[in-house]
Amino acid sequence: MKILVSGGAGFIGSNVVDGYVENGHQVVVVDDLSSGARENVNPDAVFYHEDIRSPRMQEIFEKERPEILNHHAAQISVPASVEDPLTDADINIKGFLNLLECAVKYGTNKVIFISSGGAIYGEAEEYPTSENYPPQPLSPYAVAKFCSEKYLAFYRHQYGLEYTTLRYANIYGPRQIPHGEAGVVAIFMDNILEGKQSVLYHFEGEPDGMIRDYCYVGDVVEANIKALAAGDGDFFNIGTGVETKTLKLYEKIIDAFDNAGIQVPQEIRTPKREMARPGDLTRSCLRVEKAKRALDWTPKTSLEEGLAKTLRWRFGKKQ
Repeated sequence: MKILVSGGAGFIGSNVVDGYVENGHQVVVVDDLSSGARENVNPDAVFYHEDIRSPRMQEIFEKERPEILNHHAAQISVPASVEDPLTDADINIKGFLNLLECAVKYGTNKVIFISSGGAIYGEAEEYPTSENYPPQPLSPYAVAKFCSEKYLAFYRHQYGLEYTTLRYANIYGPRQIPHGEAGVVAIFMDNILEGKQSVLYHFEGEPDGMIRDYCYVGDVVEANIKALAAGDGDFFNIGTGVETKTLKLYEKIIDAFDNAGIQVPQEIRTPKREMARPGDLTRSCLRVEKAKRALDWTPKTSLEEGLAKTLRWRFGKKQ
């Protein structure tokens, strides 16, 4: 089938494009390259350098007539959304609506929407958090994601546009950039390679940092493949159900460097600490049993294995 992937030059989107191409699909990539890179785009995909808010999206949909819209394009930073909620909403809500209007007009059958399990539930009382917990978004970024989910329900009801929503945990792996909601693995690895001390953000009384659920991008690709033919009209957490504090993550990254025989100076083997930023959550970890049942998807990559794979890619890129 033909699949249009918005944000298909970005970290997660480009990996998903590769997975779709490897499975024999025709793929069209739309990306403004604000956080993605042209070299990430699979050579077998058709590429359009375009903003999802642009009126030209009409021309692209009219020409390509995608059967599936996989929507990864976004303003990806929680702190940036707090600083500038208008721009966040312009991209993450109005930009998405532009794509939905195009999808309806030009016969797209289904949308795979990328939401955020790492932000949308807020400071959840149910922990680890399942899809049964009502979202309590505490940042403009999370509000926009939840709002977009509601628009999907409207478009399904009004126009019969099918959808599956994937609520990501903190995703890491090859091609990740050191920005956005979940860029900490890339930030830590870049700092170590550059000989810089990293910052561990934490809340009062929690010196080991925040708790997050880290899921390897290769597993996420499989979820996007499964969602092509399953999960209609529903939303699913995509994570591991394993909680990791920021300090433990940093220590595991140091271990990955050590195991790879890459020398890490003693003075940067321990991060410095700073207080949490606006929009940061104390903890986030997702239950993923629903995705296992409905999508036949399960995470397969341990944090140690995923960090080793990521480091092999990242270290190679830095040489």
